Amino acid sequence: MRALALFILLGAALPAAGYDANGVALGDREAQLKQQFPSAYCQPLQWKSRAADRRCDDGKISFGGIEARITFYLRKDAVEAFDVRFNTSELERVTGLLKSRYGAPLADAREKIYRKGKELREIYKARWEKGAERAVLTSQLGKKRSQLTVSRGSFEDEIYRVR
Repeated sequence: MRALALFILLGAALPAAGYDANGVALGDREAQLKQQFPSAYCQPLQWKSRAADRRCDDGKISFGGIEARITFYLRKDAVEAFDVRFNTSELERVTGLLKSRYGAPLADAREKIYRKGKELREIYKARWEKGAERAVLTSQLGKKRSQLTVSRGSFEDEIYRVR
């Protein structure tokens, strides 16, 4: 019994095996997605892509207690990617949540972009990778919205490629 309790305790401290949003992971089926996000609106993509053939959008979710919007991209009934968009004011909370769930990022940086005659742009970016899966948190500080993009395979290269 003590060994089981220790196993459960240690398992809770380890990063998740894969990337997920509220229990829906890459590779899960649309039925699982709809069970977790019953108000998600699913439809075929409006363009041809090798990366996905359907998308499911939910306009108001709680992501680790933070109000957000989410879009899932599916190919052959499997989640290939998802985007979580949230208010930049919640960036520190989301970053903390992701570090506790996904572990330490491979890259974690703030960058200042100076352009002649234009406003200074400050960008925060963190990246996690496990095999062919990746999660990228991007925020242009000073703007309203930030985004977490999670995908597998060549999704990022293929999703908007003109066919």
